[in-house]
Amino acid sequence: MLSKKYFIIGAVFGLVLFFSFLFSLPDENLHIVFCDVGQGDAVYIRAPSNQDMLIDGGPNDKVLACLGKHMPFYDRTIDVVMLTHPQKDHLQGLISVVSRYKVKHFILGDEANSTNGYSDLLTNIRNKNIEVKHLYKGDGFNFQNTTFSVLWPDRNWVAKQLGNGKYLSYDQFVYQNPESRVLGAEVYSNVNDFSYYLLLKYGSFTSLFTGDGDIRIQSEIMEGSHLPVVNLVKIPHHGARTAILPDLLDVIRPKTAVISVGKNSYGHPAKETIDMLVNRSIQFFRTDERGDIEVVSDGQKWWVK
Repeated sequence: MLSKKYFIIGAVFGLVLFFSFLFSLPDENLHIVFCDVGQGDAVYIRAPSNQDMLIDGGPNDKVLACLGKHMPFYDRTIDVVMLTHPQKDHLQGLISVVSRYKVKHFILGDEANSTNGYSDLLTNIRNKNIEVKHLYKGDGFNFQNTTFSVLWPDRNWVAKQLGNGKYLSYDQFVYQNPESRVLGAEVYSNVNDFSYYLLLKYGSFTSLFTGDGDIRIQSEIMEGSHLPVVNLVKIPHHGARTAILPDLLDVIRPKTAVISVGKNSYGHPAKETIDMLVNRSIQFFRTDERGDIEVVSDGQKWWVK
């Protein structure tokens, strides 16, 4: 009798695993998940090819719950992780991600900071022997039919801001730190301006990811890049008052915007930013109101779950 009971339990458990496997198989759609990580950014992208990417990791380990919910349970590999810029609300969760998942490629910029969190992240990347890439405007990569194009930063602009054109190799485990430049050298301290602007395209669907790159650098981006009309945009810098120029919104003309934000003392998202979206009839969603926000596209149509 006891063995029959365990047989039934085992059979039920096996069926649960089987159906979980079936429901987590690729569905030939693109999935973009804006993770609810509080006051920070983390975006998980799964292409129809079953390759995936994580842009930023938020200020804590909440990103792990998001990945556990939206990644297939059997998948412990992330093809690409990108750190848009090295600030705690974007990088802290990546320390745990790198420790718990196999990461094939890690994209980060030449800029740096002197925090323990950033140092720990770099240590974990080095200890895991993860391939590191520095990308600039004009660079890109593909997940089969899903393309990613870097629109910012410009290589020459980065060299100018950091004071010289030397890019120290990852193997040396040394990064230029704008906050520690010698007296008299050009100092550049606003790390937000280095944020990656990344354009995703799958079929006719397009999405723009912006890190914290706000109005300080958007005029330069518009001057130096042919910005396309996009379906979806992540509003920079958690919807701050200085998040986005009206001119940029008028160029990219998104149908939908997402604001990654949590409880904060900065007033994010600002009324001015919300008004800009409302006045242009841009549908917007906030992670502090909806939790994880998932956008799905078949390459033609797209929808928010």
